[in-house]
Amino acid sequence: MDAISQITVEELALRLAEKDHQVQLIDVRESEEVALAAIEGFQLLPLSEFAQWSGEIKTRFNPNEETLVMCHHGIRSAQMCQWLLNNGFTNVKNISGGIDAYSLKVDRTVPRY
Repeated sequence: MDAISQITVEELALRLAEKDHQVQLIDVRESEEVALAAIEGFQLLPLSEFAQWSGEIKTRFNPNEETLVMCHHGIRSAQMCQWLLNNGFTNVKNISGGIDAYSLKVDRTVPRY
């Protein structure tokens, strides 16, 4: 298993500030979690609903575009990154520390839970 590429929350903040539309943003948390804390621009693909969305992943996202994946702390998003890489995605990065780190280091208005 290859090491999964990581991006820090600080790097993420810079990318979001650039309004970089070449980047695909995926949040694998549950909808209840997103209701508590979210970052604009992320598409929600809860891991618990994998069966519902896994078959259409390549129609919803471009496997060759940079794809950044987030969860609460970085564990579920790492699993998702591995799955994407195994399914033909070529440029996937795990958001290190997840939304919790984003709240601590970048934007304290994002609630922690």
